[in-house]
Amino acid sequence: MADDVFQDDKIFIGKSGKPEYLALKFGNRHGLVTGATGTGKTVSLQVMAEGFARAGVPVFAADIKGDLSGIAAAGEAKDFLVKRASDLGFKYQPDEFSVIFWDLFGEQGHPIRTTIMEMGPLLLSRMLNLNDVQEGLINIAFKYADDDPQLGQADSNGLVDLKDLRELLNYLSKNSKDISARYGNVAQATVGSVQRALLILENQGGAKFFGEPALDINDLMKKDRDGRGYINILAADKLMENPQLYATFLLWLLSELFEKLPEVGDLDKPKLVFFFDEAHLLFNDAPPALLTKIEQVVRLIRSKGVGVFFVTQNPLDVPDKVLAQLGNRIQHALRAFTPRDQKAVRAAADTFRPNPKLDTAQVITELGKGEALVSFLEGNGTPSIVERTMIAPPAARIGPVTPEERKAVIAQSPVRGRYDQAIDPESAYEILQRRVQEPAGDTPSGGSAAGGPPADAPQPGSGRGWGDVVGGVLGSVLGGSGSSRGRMTTGEVVVRQVARSVASQVGTQVGRALIRGVLGSLTGRR
Repeated sequence: MADDVFQDDKIFIGKSGKPEYLALKFGNRHGLVTGATGTGKTVSLQVMAEGFARAGVPVFAADIKGDLSGIAAAGEAKDFLVKRASDLGFKYQPDEFSVIFWDLFGEQGHPIRTTIMEMGPLLLSRMLNLNDVQEGLINIAFKYADDDPQLGQADSNGLVDLKDLRELLNYLSKNSKDISARYGNVAQATVGSVQRALLILENQGGAKFFGEPALDINDLMKKDRDGRGYINILAADKLMENPQLYATFLLWLLSELFEKLPEVGDLDKPKLVFFFDEAHLLFNDAPPALLTKIEQVVRLIRSKGVGVFFVTQNPLDVPDKVLAQLGNRIQHALRAFTPRDQKAVRAAADTFRPNPKLDTAQVITELGKGEALVSFLEGNGTPSIVERTMIAPPAARIGPVTPEERKAVIAQSPVRGRYDQAIDPESAYEILQRRVQEPAGDTPSGGSAAGGPPADAPQPGSGRGWGDVVGGVLGSVLGGSGSSRGRMTTGEVVVRQVARSVASQVGTQVGRALIRGVLGSLTGRR
């Protein structure tokens, strides 16, 4: 066997008694890479990412430890790599790949942003770890932003960043009586608890994730001048300090791909392959509504041409309904030291198509570093018999790039300058701030259509006297209506408020004099 192990329509993964391939046409049928720490999961991920990129398929992968960044640099012909390649039937050839580095915090790559409205109430509540009552408040805020004429016409319905959401919650709290009557109870205590959650997220750096310009998912699906797919690497070492943010972000990205990509059915190769490392964080303590959304996205995104590969330590980390969608499997070693470990080994063994020549459960505990049990879809989409396989060495560097190398890659990025500078558009914060500062418009005076009393006349039980009416008229004269000049300045607002206060006192005296005059005419007294 020679270098012909590499074929155009499939990715060479390694060798058992025969070459083991992942067929490109089944790349959108999803997959699972599992194994204990240090058993070679990252190397297997890198081999698959390189294979997809060579075939012209863009890749997105989270880099938890920084090791995956080395895919941007050429590998070295080290003795153990050369020997491994020779044993598998090919000559080791160093290679490097086109990479775009991303970072939610904008430190080790291009910033990734979305808007509050694009995130949606369900995922935002998950990110903030809110309870049902607090999530209800978030839903009210989103619904109010949709219905409000000014916010509804603003970009992203007015909710762009955290300060927009915080200002909207303040506004709902101050107008809770009116809001509650229409949308449901808005309790100040609930508003306060959600505001604290927003503050925690902001202190953890999550505020940088919300803003403009928002990510265009087409920038994740680029090819280089040689026709190879770009490998998008998300720097996730700092992001992992907030696992909830990490998991919610990746689920949001999957949801965006699902919602915005057109239906394409089954293709000869995927349009994008997505690797979700530390996948157990996505499912930990997830509410039923979120699990349903995850299952829906994983099940249906295949028809959009997107393949999803979950990478985690234990197959039990993935719910059964999601696990059933993962047709391509790479299982590295598991250690059976505890009863739960033994259960995990049995569960992992039971997910494979049995091989009569292997005791799958026993082999899982015996696998060495760089070895794995593999089973990929073949033929009409049925899983192949599980085989013990030696994984091929990656062609790119195993290990991280240096900070200088990373900067050089970023400087040559095809999206350089597109996301690096944040933009603060006019949104809910500015709109609601103006609304609070602007006094309510004056009601026009004059009789009603039915010839009744003037519109400003005091109504029974209203608590509004003639002094207020006359004071309002004089206040308009002294303070100015402001309508002829558009929006008033802050100074004009203050002047008007003082004028109204003075005029109200004068108006009270005038009103009393009018009343005395009317009573005097009726009784004949002066």
